[in-house]
Amino acid sequence: MSDSHDNLPAIREAVKFFNEAKVELVIHAGDMISPFAAKEIKNLNAEFKAVFGNNDGERDGLRHFFKGICYHNDFQELESYGKKIAVIHGTTEDIVTALVKSGNYDVVIRGHTHKLEVKEGKCMMVNPGETCGYLSGKKTVMLLDPEDLSYESIVL
Repeated sequence: MSDSHDNLPAIREAVKFFNEAKVELVIHAGDMISPFAAKEIKNLNAEFKAVFGNNDGERDGLRHFFKGICYHNDFQELESYGKKIAVIHGTTEDIVTALVKSGNYDVVIRGHTHKLEVKEGKCMMVNPGETCGYLSGKKTVMLLDPEDLSYESIVL
């Protein structure tokens, strides 16, 4: 998920969906915005990872309220089922492109554009779109199977 932009009902819908789908890990690719989003994320029955986005101004507050849930940073490297994953908000396209081309990752997860997008290749680039639905009118998240990299985009 990405770009939830304080839309608590949308975050609630996403959490409900992830819980019903019994996902093991939820990744937020930035622009959660306010610390009060933690109230909804605490209902998630999965591990949670998040990076900061360009609109996440209250970084200390986010870190404080998400303490025990996750640690926010500008960039994260994860490994799941033997796949190396980079997570970045993606404000600078050149950095996203460099991560994809680096050969260091199987998947780069990014946000920022609010556009649902998947580019397959040696390194898959995944943008789950916008959970908030503010720009596109569609609240989206994405399911990604780390074993075979199959994916499904979900409209909440």
